[in-house]
Amino acid sequence: MNLENSLIYKREIHQLIPGGAHTYSKGDDQFPENAPAAISHGKGSYVWDVDGNTFLDCSMGLTSVSLGHAYIPVLNAVKEELDKGVNFQRPSYIEKEMAETFLSLIPQHDRIKFSKNGSTATTAGVKLARAYTGRKLVAFPADHPFYSYDDWFIATTPCDSGVPDEIKNLSVTFKSCDLSSLENLFKKYPGQIACVITEPEKSFCSNCNCEMTNENFLKRAIDLTQKEGAIFILDEIVTGFKTYFPGTISKFNLNPDLTTWGKGIANGFSFCALTGKSEIMDLGGIKQKENERVFLISTTHGGETHTMAAALATIREFKRNDVINHIKKMGSYFIDSCKKIVDKHCLTEFIEIVPCWWQPIIIFKDSNKKISAGLRTIMLQEMIYRNVLFQGIFVISFSHKKEDILFFCNAFDSSLSIYKQALENGFDDFLIGDVIKPVFRKYN
Repeated sequence: MNLENSLIYKREIHQLIPGGAHTYSKGDDQFPENAPAAISHGKGSYVWDVDGNTFLDCSMGLTSVSLGHAYIPVLNAVKEELDKGVNFQRPSYIEKEMAETFLSLIPQHDRIKFSKNGSTATTAGVKLARAYTGRKLVAFPADHPFYSYDDWFIATTPCDSGVPDEIKNLSVTFKSCDLSSLENLFKKYPGQIACVITEPEKSFCSNCNCEMTNENFLKRAIDLTQKEGAIFILDEIVTGFKTYFPGTISKFNLNPDLTTWGKGIANGFSFCALTGKSEIMDLGGIKQKENERVFLISTTHGGETHTMAAALATIREFKRNDVINHIKKMGSYFIDSCKKIVDKHCLTEFIEIVPCWWQPIIIFKDSNKKISAGLRTIMLQEMIYRNVLFQGIFVISFSHKKEDILFFCNAFDSSLSIYKQALENGFDDFLIGDVIKPVFRKYN
């Protein structure tokens, strides 16, 4: 595999961009040494790097590309808007169409506000909750990997440098899917919690040993939060357009006060949103006179026309093609096929396939059955040698077909032979670079 241009890119990029990328999940420290440094282009379920190497894409723009790279119906809609101009002094006509279309999918909510990234949407929800309740504390599950790059969340991670303790003390956590943990939090901070924000589902919910179902927990958690006078924010940044259409809010008929949307709803284009009930959302408007005005989301690029055209086209494709059913079918096939390969290699004790059809995860363990970053790196390295760009999660898109799953499985089968040797003899002799590091860490 030729990596000449990748090596040059790696050598120069950190002198230009801190971290080498604009999201830490794309950084060099998140991939093995032989990973492509930069992508040239993509089509469907495949990408090409700067050296011309072809890879099956398993992460699809960190889950944001729901239909496929360079998906023609979306591109055509974008191109049509580009010819008209993308940003104006007043709102574009398409903003009304986008708002009406999206809110028609969510009868629980009356208002929508656009943004360019998920962090902006979640932080806007937190700000609204604080303004509406007059309270300060934000509650969320302690084990959730990411809600926002803003202080209210980052303060609770090892990467809290630059965030004052005063801010950190305003965030409180509970145990995921544990209603008693949330109840105890409200008892510990009576009348102080402004909002509870949580994802409705995680991949692990498909293989969960919780006492109550995911649906039951969410409904009871929403009811508890609202009875306590706090705002419930459902974070569908990841689950939207994956677990259901438009998301788990409809799958379980949930009634949160606010919901955040992002990855997947515009097939990779930067369109995110906050939806919610009018009495809360209107605090960020200019028509209500009774309460102090909340300076909610104000972004020059939030109303870019081509990104809304991409979102509208994505919604049309989801309706026209029953994309969710395709994802479920391909995800189930992926899980069954990978389990058979793991069984074939007698590695069921050391490799776990999380049976989540909308986002299957493969977990790699050492001889003590502990999760191993080193063995995970080995596996990613070997998959890349076999032209599969894989980080342990397979994000099924509408462009992934059965032959793509078979291509993955052939690479997976072959790579497990190396994994088995590394499991038995240690991974150091098989690894060509450093072990992948966690995104959230105190020092580099």
